[in-house]
Amino acid sequence: MLVKTFGAAVFGVDAQIITVEVNVSQGINFYLVGLPDNAVKESQQRIESALKTNDYKWPGKKIVINMAPADIRKEGSAYDLTLAAGILAASGQIDEDILKDYLIMGELSLDGTIQPIKGALPIAIQARKENFKGIILPKQNAREAAVVDQLNVYGVQNIKEVIKILNKESKLERTVVHTRDEFFANVNDFPFDFSDVKGQENVKRALEIAASGGHNIIMIGPPGAGKTMLAKRFPSILPPLSLHEALETTKIHSVAGKMDKDTSLMTVRPFRSPHHTISDVALVGGGTFPQPGEISLAHNGVLFLDELPEFQRSVLEVMRQPLEDRKVNISRARFSVDYPASFMLMASMNPCPCGYYNHPDKECVCGAGVVQKYLNKISGPLLDRIDIHLEVIPVPFEKLSEEAEGEKSKDIRARVVAARIIQNDRFIEDSGIHSNAQMTPKMIQKYCQLDKPSQALLKNAMEKLGLSARAYDRILKVSRTIADLEKSENITHLHIAEAIQYRSLDRESWAG
Repeated sequence: MLVKTFGAAVFGVDAQIITVEVNVSQGINFYLVGLPDNAVKESQQRIESALKTNDYKWPGKKIVINMAPADIRKEGSAYDLTLAAGILAASGQIDEDILKDYLIMGELSLDGTIQPIKGALPIAIQARKENFKGIILPKQNAREAAVVDQLNVYGVQNIKEVIKILNKESKLERTVVHTRDEFFANVNDFPFDFSDVKGQENVKRALEIAASGGHNIIMIGPPGAGKTMLAKRFPSILPPLSLHEALETTKIHSVAGKMDKDTSLMTVRPFRSPHHTISDVALVGGGTFPQPGEISLAHNGVLFLDELPEFQRSVLEVMRQPLEDRKVNISRARFSVDYPASFMLMASMNPCPCGYYNHPDKECVCGAGVVQKYLNKISGPLLDRIDIHLEVIPVPFEKLSEEAEGEKSKDIRARVVAARIIQNDRFIEDSGIHSNAQMTPKMIQKYCQLDKPSQALLKNAMEKLGLSARAYDRILKVSRTIADLEKSENITHLHIAEAIQYRSLDRESWAG
């Protein structure tokens, strides 16, 4: 008897429906074709044990299973439940009537318990596109898939529950998530707040500008100056995710298997902080079976690289193209996948190996040329893609001992959101451009026109301070954001002057 069941394969951040054709006929042996990997081939032992444990029979006949389309490689153990349902239906142990209406995915344990899978959200999205009535998948993934409306989602814990659904013996309760209510209820949920920060007013100002314009930023300062503390609070002043951005971000984390079982939708911008021992593949994504890297997991959020010079140079250099293109392409011999990677790069570093170069109280013990050698670990092309260079100095005791609370994140965020609204209106006709940091050279010419005093100031600064030519566009972008924060239509010499301060590492004399 021939029956068809349906599963899905995930490629990049999208899914494709896989049709599983099962034929049970006279004879012996088990044949599984359609380009399965080893994990799929090993499903026979898991399915057989799960069926016998739950008082069902493994057919003592010839079983041929084809996974179509047959030219796409099928990977992972998530097809166990799809195959098991097909075998039971083809051998007459369950009804096949409603198999065509449901997409079934899940990994089986030997006792019939169902384990979670990766990519539940893109699979559910594709199931709705293909007009399936519902989806049956592990209970741990049910809330994640239930974000998709107009689709019946059933979370199951063991194979007996699946069989009861297919035999129409019991109606399992649907998993329902009120996406908009849940999204807006948690959109302001942050563990850290800028009110905890004492002093550092100039740093807070620079972070507000970076958040307003989507600018990449690097903080240079001695140990204990508060660089990491400030970085952890940075997401709390970023504009809230839109519902579209939240779904896009959740898809990536779903594919990577990073979703908590109680989480249905990511409601705050991701903040990723990998250790400096990370490999280039782990950072940008890839591997034998490609998976999203840290830069994709930071999509629509922040990638924080603490102690930037300690990262391997090859790791840092692979970020150059994604920073420009805002996506990363992983190519293999048989296929290639694209992962989105539109993130803000935030980095911190000590000014030298000992950490005390330019410190107001402690003396630097690094030898001649050591400071410059340390800074040279960061290449010019990468530094060119960082808009704001910020020196962070230690907070004096008088500020630390103050009882007064600093400005709250929600107040800073309100100004950031207002500046982003101005930018959204400005770039409404420019597809894919949402912030000043994303402006092209032509857009800079159009939106960053300077009056004569501003031009004279910028020219004088570049000549006297030894600023490199690559700083020119960055200064104009940052000054445009400063003007937006002040709701100024035109860029003035005051905006240019402040933007010039944020190019410390471009000064030829900075490291002596």
